[in-house]
Amino acid sequence: MKRLNRTGVFELELGKGFSFVGRQFRISAEIDHFYIDLVFYNYLLKCFGLIDLKAGKLTHQHVGQMDMYRRMFDDLKKPEGDNPTIGIILCTEKSETVVKYSVINDNPRLFATKYMPYLPTEEELIAEIEREKVKLNLFNS
Repeated sequence: MKRLNRTGVFELELGKGFSFVGRQFRISAEIDHFYIDLVFYNYLLKCFGLIDLKAGKLTHQHVGQMDMYRRMFDDLKKPEGDNPTIGIILCTEKSETVVKYSVINDNPRLFATKYMPYLPTEEELIAEIEREKVKLNLFNS
């Protein structure tokens, strides 16, 4: 039986077709260098997935940074015939205002979602599910 490392477990969480490309992946334009936290390639979707990890609240600066990374990656790294690159920002606190009024709202290739840097207790998990149920009921009303 194959043992999974942390990257392997994370790939399983992403879903089918993902393969790990690099961590702190350097992308350069002219004299500037930028480092993307995680880069994956999905051979089923035929596109790259860039993941930026943020320990804190989502800001418009994070969104702008990921949008730039995604555009640079498409311009400099994406092979001819592949689909556009997807950018995902994982943060410990998601700001609905930033999501609503930033380019995330208009761009189907940018995503922001909340993650927990630790496993929640059973009580925390139940409370989070209940909060999400309330939000869903408000939207469906």
